[in-house]
Amino acid sequence: MKRDPIGWMKDEYQKLVEADLDWKIRILQGPSTPKAKVDGVDVIMLCSNNYLNLTNHPHLKEAAIEAIKTHGTGSGSVRAIAGTMDLHAELERRLAKFKDAEASLTYSAGFTANEGLIPQLVRKGDAIISDELNHGSIIDGVRLTKADRFVYDHCDMGSLERVLNEAENGNPERMLIITDGVFSMDGDIAPLDEIVKLGSEHGAMIYVDDAHGEAVLGKGGRGIVSHFNLTHDQVHFEMGTFSKAFGVMGGHVSGSQDMVNYALNKSRSWLLSASHPPATAAACIAAIDVLEQEPEHVRTLWENREYFVKGLQDMGYDTGRSQTPIVPAIVGESSKAVKLSQGLYKEGILALPIVFPMVARDAARIRNIMNSGLTKEHLDQALNAYEKVGKQLGII
Repeated sequence: MKRDPIGWMKDEYQKLVEADLDWKIRILQGPSTPKAKVDGVDVIMLCSNNYLNLTNHPHLKEAAIEAIKTHGTGSGSVRAIAGTMDLHAELERRLAKFKDAEASLTYSAGFTANEGLIPQLVRKGDAIISDELNHGSIIDGVRLTKADRFVYDHCDMGSLERVLNEAENGNPERMLIITDGVFSMDGDIAPLDEIVKLGSEHGAMIYVDDAHGEAVLGKGGRGIVSHFNLTHDQVHFEMGTFSKAFGVMGGHVSGSQDMVNYALNKSRSWLLSASHPPATAAACIAAIDVLEQEPEHVRTLWENREYFVKGLQDMGYDTGRSQTPIVPAIVGESSKAVKLSQGLYKEGILALPIVFPMVARDAARIRNIMNSGLTKEHLDQALNAYEKVGKQLGII
C-alpha cells in the first residue's frame, strides 16, 4: 500500500482535538472594537491586544486611505533594494523621537524582529541569558544562535545573578540578557531597572521585548524604558510591535544609530522581507500622533484595568501576578478554563482560555485584556457574566 507522506498531520491534529487543545478560530465580522460581531454574535471583546482602541480610530483610517491615494498599495520590494518609501523613513524618525532614542528600525512583525536580530548579536562562545517565561519569538531567535544558552528563574534577580556568574566562567566575548517587558500570560512586569544594574556589572547587552508594554507603560505610553526612567545607553535594544496598542501591525527596535546601522545590514528578516504597505506605515505614524495628542486613551485604559481587577478579586477569582491591563482569571484545570470561556461566550463575552502547554497544567486561565474603549457598562456586563458562570461551574 502506498504510504501517505503527510498522514501524520491528521493524526497529530486529532490528538489535539481529543484533548480539547486545538485552536477553534472565530471570525471577526467588522473592526476590532470593544463591542464587536464575532461569528454572527455581538460580544464584548476581552481578548484583543487593541489596548487603546486605535484599530478603528478615525485619524488612523484617514491616514491609511490618504497613503493609498498618494503611494499606492505596496512598495514592490524589500527595504534594502527599492522598498523604502518616505513614509517608512518618517515612521522611523517619529518612532525614535517618541521613544527618546537615537534611532529606530521597523520590521514586518515583532516576531521577525526577534527572529532576525537576536541571532546577529551573539556568536559561538558568547552567552545568552533568558528569562524562563520569555515569548516564543524570543525562544526561536535564541535557538537560531550558536551561543551558549542560560535560563534564569522568572523575574528572579538572585537567579539572574547566579546565571550571569556561571555564564561569565566561560569567558564569553559578548553576553546578552533578554527579557519580555510585560509577560503576556500573567501580565507582570520585568524588573528592568534591576536587570540593567546586574547586566552593567557584567558588561552585558540588554534586550527587552516590550510588545505588551508598548503604548501602555511609561510616560504617555512610551514603554518600559520610560517606565523605569532608563535610557537607551542602558537598554541597548528596545524591541516592540505596532500590532497591539498601536492598532496596526509590524515590529520595531529602538536604540543607538550604530545598532540600527548594524541591524539593517545583518538582520535577514529585515533584508529579505517586503516593506510595509504605505497604508500601514501611515497608520503607524498616525498612531504616534494620537498618543502624543490624546493622552486620555492611556489613562482610561489603566482606570478600566483597576476597576476590572477589583471586580474579579472581590468575587474570589485569582488574578495571579498581574500588574498591567493583562488580567488573568486563573482557574486551574484546562477543562475548567474551556468551560468558563464557553459560558462567558453564551453571555456575550469573548474571552479565550489559555491552557497547557501555554501555561502549566494546573494554571489554566482566561486571559482578559483591557481596552480604553470599554465603558463601565461593558465592564459590569463582563463581571456579571464572570459571577454567573463562575458560580455555575463552582469556581467561585
